[in-house]
Order: sequence, then structure tokens, then C-alpha cells
Amino acid sequence: MSVQLWETLKEAIVVYTGLTPSTFFTVLALILAVYYVVLGVFGAPPERPRPRHVEEEEMPPLRPPVQLGEITAEELKAYDGTDQSKPLLMAIKGQIYDVSQSRMFYGPGGPYALFAGKDASRALAKMSFEEKDLTGDISGPGPFELDALQDWEYKFMSKYVKVGTVKSDVPATESESTAEPSETTSRDIDTAPAVKPNEDGKSETGAVKSEETPSNIDAGKEE
Repeated sequence: MSVQLWETLKEAIVVYTGLTPSTFFTVLALILAVYYVVLGVFGAPPERPRPRHVEEEEMPPLRPPVQLGEITAEELKAYDGTDQSKPLLMAIKGQIYDVSQSRMFYGPGGPYALFAGKDASRALAKMSFEEKDLTGDISGPGPFELDALQDWEYKFMSKYVKVGTVKSDVPATESESTAEPSETTSRDIDTAPAVKPNEDGKSETGAVKSEETPSNIDAGKEE
């Protein structure tokens, strides 16, 4: 069977090309060789997608967290991930954490990108993505929402490094005004005349009264 196919193929080559079978296959091999040489010189095959783990290995290492100390909420906005030279920060209950290692979640384009560069305590407690909830004020949420916020805080404390705190917006004058009455009261107490006891254990006021009483009685007798 195979012999008959080979004979039929040779006859077809001779009829359609006018070449002998050996000449035909030699020319075909030369054409393929020239094709691969030209392809290697003038063009390269499309690059195959590299495995994901290879890309992760080639990523530059993360910078060590830098302690910022106490900063304002406005200064915290500069660390929302838009500037690649700065760390990616986020705050919960006034505590700032470096979340650069989770840039895929909190960085630009991530599902939680709107939380970056802010104290998102209220939004995390309510699981809200509204702009009005992106604040550190947690006076409104109920007990269940506060428990959810506590879970978020535990997660951040165990996974990320704390690098600072958010400066409170409450002015210092309030605390000073509340302290003034107590200082005044203590000052008045210190300046009040002290009542010294006599040797008999009675106060001077009582002694004066006791002295005045006999004199009045004697005056009555004299009259």
C-alpha cells in the first residue's frame, strides 16, 4: 500500500513540477532554510507571555517603612499611591499604616484605592464607598459596625507596620478653657485665710466669741 502511494506521489511531482522527486525535495528544503534565515534577521516571533511568578520575582523590592510621626489629614493625602516615590499609606482610628505591600488592592486602580491617603475608619466600619464616609469620625456607627472596624484594625496591626498618627483637628484652646475654672478654684482656696486652732483644740473664731460673751455678762451686772 505504501509503495503504491510513493509511486503515485513521484508521478504527481513529475507531472505538476517537471522535476524529479529528489530535485523537488532538495528545492523544498532550500526554501524552508531561506525562510528561517530571513525570519531570524528581519523579524522575531511574538514574545510569549511570561508566567506571573516570574514577573513578581523581577519586581523591585519594597522600601523599608519610614516613620512619619504625627501628620495632618491634609499631609496624609500625598501618600495615596499616585507618587511612586512615596509609600502607600492608610489610617484607621488615627493610626497610620504602610500598605505598600498591598498596592494591588489600595494603589491606583485597586478595589480599595479610594481609602488610600485617608483615615477611612467610618467607611470601613460601614463598608461604604461613599465620599462622605471617608473620614476618621466614628461617632455615628452602631456597635456592630464598630466591631467590624475593630476587626479591620486587628488585621492592619498584624499585617502592616504603623508609621505615624493623624493629628487631631480638635483645637487645644478647648482643653485650656476647661482647665481654667479648676485652677481658679484652687487659687482661691490657697489665698483664703486659714483658721488656726488654739491649744484647746478650738478655732480662733470660737475663742473670740467665748471671750466676748463673759464681757457682755459683766456689763450687764455693772448696769
